Amino acid sequence: MKLSRHAWEIEAEPHVAVRFKRVFGKVAVSSKGALRIGDTEENARDLLWFLERYPMDVDDRKYLERRAAQHRARIDAIEDLLSGKYEPPTFDLALTPRRYQRLAAEIVLRGGSLLIADDVGLGKTATAICTFTDKRVLPVLVVTLAHLPRQWEKEVQAFAPRLRTHVLKRAQPYDLRRGGELPDVIVTNYHKLAGWQEVLPSIVKSVVFDEAQELRHRGSAKYQAAARIARGAQFRTGLSATPIYNFGGEIYNVLDVLRPGCLGNHEEFLREWCTDHGGSPRIEDPRAFGTWAREQGLILRRTRAEVGRELPRLVKVPHHVDADPHVLDRIGSSAAELAKIILGYSSVALDEAARRKKFEASERLDTMLRQATGVAKAAFVADFVRLLVESGERVVLFGWHREVYALWMDRLSDLKPALYSGTESPTQKEQARERFLKGETPVLIMSLRSGAGLDGLQHTCRTVVFGELDWSPGVHEQCVGRVHRDGQPEPVVAYFLVAEHGSDPVMADVLQLKRQQVDGVRDPYAALVETVETLDGQSDRVRKLAEKYLRGYRQNLGASNRIGDP
Repeated sequence: MKLSRHAWEIEAEPHVAVRFKRVFGKVAVSSKGALRIGDTEENARDLLWFLERYPMDVDDRKYLERRAAQHRARIDAIEDLLSGKYEPPTFDLALTPRRYQRLAAEIVLRGGSLLIADDVGLGKTATAICTFTDKRVLPVLVVTLAHLPRQWEKEVQAFAPRLRTHVLKRAQPYDLRRGGELPDVIVTNYHKLAGWQEVLPSIVKSVVFDEAQELRHRGSAKYQAAARIARGAQFRTGLSATPIYNFGGEIYNVLDVLRPGCLGNHEEFLREWCTDHGGSPRIEDPRAFGTWAREQGLILRRTRAEVGRELPRLVKVPHHVDADPHVLDRIGSSAAELAKIILGYSSVALDEAARRKKFEASERLDTMLRQATGVAKAAFVADFVRLLVESGERVVLFGWHREVYALWMDRLSDLKPALYSGTESPTQKEQARERFLKGETPVLIMSLRSGAGLDGLQHTCRTVVFGELDWSPGVHEQCVGRVHRDGQPEPVVAYFLVAEHGSDPVMADVLQLKRQQVDGVRDPYAALVETVETLDGQSDRVRKLAEKYLRGYRQNLGASNRIGDP
């Protein structure tokens, strides 16, 4: 047995090789000749156990034993910290962090990395700032979303005013030294990382990835830059209440940045934990993976109840609204043709050209039908929001399409809604937030995927309305978390306004399924939601969308023909 290119190569008798592949699920059953398994701490410990039963020559047994000992020490430390008997140290901060925040910070400082997936609003920012009091951590790089660097700067100044903080101004590197000294905390957004990836690894000793679900796309430029910077850091912390936005295979990308190699290579991870559905890896048993990840000290997630700071209850209300049938009728024939293309390719083996044609049709149908659904129910959504405002509520209204925002803004123009979407500048977004907080308008219209981590709305609002839906349950959770978070003194109500036609019914079904992927990994002990029909990946969700739409289109067409019969 020898070490080669970050993996152990095992040559064994056929019967031993068969047993090895049975024991190590990471290894492909079809493997022939030398078997390969990644050089991880956990694998080292398991390999030593296997060698007790099947002795082999090992090129560097001392290295193998050292890696196994590192794993044993890590697991023992995690068990000690999470036993409930350990009292975490205090941190020298201007504001006193809570016990559970100090505990998570201590895990980071002992283990070097952690994905903190605590519930929205439990103070993950404060947890990260606790680690900044350790000189080994500084300078630290904080990477967040485009609208949050100034909020991070304010939080650091509030908790640790002695630390020098600097927000990167440009995507191109410049001299960060002031008075001959580097800042203690460097804050930037994900989009600037690529321009700084040559410079930052030689400067920072640790990195915090806020809203770490941004690392889920392995092929993106920001991912490559983040991974490069993280490899040179001694401490790596991820913060996200929703680390999985789509199917669970994405968690590999996030964790591989925070602790490189902890899951082996990508192929090993897929073989051991996932099933593949149309190119979208899905964790086969989220509960099992979640339990394992907690035991390995990879993920830590606490609920409000667990930390003794349970917020006022959250009430989720699905509510039917009407939709203008004429809007959906206008896309009828075009959408039907796209649906026929998608369904026509559903049961046959596809070559590259056919796959591309199906993908393009799927994208167009998804976009066309979701936008038409939003437009069709826009007036009814606006009227529902008006009723809430007239009853004394202040409302955060979530949507997705610019055309829908325009209809809401027009229908509610006398209320002078504030708009916080993906196209406004950070300054414009802050102005919209301030208008809402100061009571200049009772309605804040937000994009479903804007404003992650935004704080302050909980002090002035207790009502959330989803005028349009997103395919991901994680997006809805983040949106609700803008209001349902620490500091909220009242119960929060989230209304999901769903039309009977268009894309809404299918999206509601998909949201139920994908919820299992998020909850099982973050909290393996929590009860899963009711199981519904399995949908695997984007292809299946759009196929179901196509089936439902085409069925309704044909029924309506048949009804029209019957009405016109003499």
